[in-house]
Amino acid sequence: MDLVYDYLENKLKLVKEDKIVVGVSTGSDSMCLLYILMELRKKIGFSIIVAHINHNKREESKEEEKFIENYSKEHDLIFEKYKIEHYEKTNFQKYAREIRYKFYEDLINKYNATYLMTAHHGDDLIETIMMRLVRGSTLKGYKGISLETKKSNYMIVRPLLFVTKEDINLFDKVNNIPYYVDKTNFSSKYTRNRYRENIIPFLHEEASNVHLKFLKYSLLMEECDNFVENVLDKAYKNIYKDNKLDIRKFEKEDIFIKKLLLERIINDLYTDVSVITSKHIELLLELIKKSKSGSLMNLPLGVEAIVDYDYLLFKVTKNENEDYCYELKDNLVIPNGMKFVKLETLENGNDTLHLSSKDVCLPLYVRNKKAGDFIELKGTLGRKKVSDIFIDKKISSYKRHSYPVVVDSNGKIIWIPKLKKSKYDSQNREMCDIIFKCL
Repeated sequence: MDLVYDYLENKLKLVKEDKIVVGVSTGSDSMCLLYILMELRKKIGFSIIVAHINHNKREESKEEEKFIENYSKEHDLIFEKYKIEHYEKTNFQKYAREIRYKFYEDLINKYNATYLMTAHHGDDLIETIMMRLVRGSTLKGYKGISLETKKSNYMIVRPLLFVTKEDINLFDKVNNIPYYVDKTNFSSKYTRNRYRENIIPFLHEEASNVHLKFLKYSLLMEECDNFVENVLDKAYKNIYKDNKLDIRKFEKEDIFIKKLLLERIINDLYTDVSVITSKHIELLLELIKKSKSGSLMNLPLGVEAIVDYDYLLFKVTKNENEDYCYELKDNLVIPNGMKFVKLETLENGNDTLHLSSKDVCLPLYVRNKKAGDFIELKGTLGRKKVSDIFIDKKISSYKRHSYPVVVDSNGKIIWIPKLKKSKYDSQNREMCDIIFKCL
């Protein structure tokens, strides 16, 4: 733990006037961090505020809450707690994290604290970096967990990134530090736990101090990100104003900066950026490259990107639950990122539609699914509800309302892109004069 003590005393340079909010779950990691801070408090004299979240998901939660409350009183620590009574119907980990940091920020403001400290350790850093490398992320994401994160009026610090889980457990044992074990940390149903069980031991066998190498990598990535952010700030102010992107200036930038600029604009437009994927960014780049005035791209949740001569305009036109309907044309992009292109030759698969204009009423339209929709299938299969096809194909419930169907001018559904084709689809080359592919 010498690196942890050295960092807190000599690099962070804690002083008597500091007030530190520390997140304590009662696990081995957070109890280790709390012990270290209490030891330093004897020497320096700063204040410690113990912040405990009762996630209310396990029977042991009540006991753990009572334990840390009594422990804080015994050691003259300010104690604050928060119990999550119910969870929104969303990702548990994401929602719990949002609640946790909101609680921490409230305490920062209440006590005018200078630091928030959490007990993320070196193995957590390795796991996070490895997971993001496998899943895919951004430059900012690839750095993993930051040693320090500066906020407007305080700093988040993670001092245990210098040590491993094994170091922490040994330190707890030597110093008789009490803690509780959360059994869910060993469940293989969680992705992080699988990395913890299979990847971390292997890496430590390869190099005992591998966590410090990952920390060095993380700090280097952070320096790169800070440099890029400074460049990006200047480009952003010069190129994007009042929801308008100057295409001429944009095209002079390196492709790397172009992508980051579009990501920055997306961050401005959306509260939940998870609805935007790398595919949307690529389609925006393609739209800008063509620079044909009047060209339009429909982004999720009712946002339109429109080329207007030398500018790309972003307009918010609808909310996410509103219906949509577009005429099917070449290079049509709909809100969920699907793109429709005309083909000259036949291709197989549910992602391609082949029609004879004699069999349908033109023009064709792309619209969202509606209640009662059905599609007439080939041969003796009869007709089937679109909602049943969504269930068969395992389309998530939250995607079903906005999922496209292609209809003719009489309202007949002739194609559910990538999922199912109707009886109107033709493989006869002589008869086909309409071919579209969904990308």
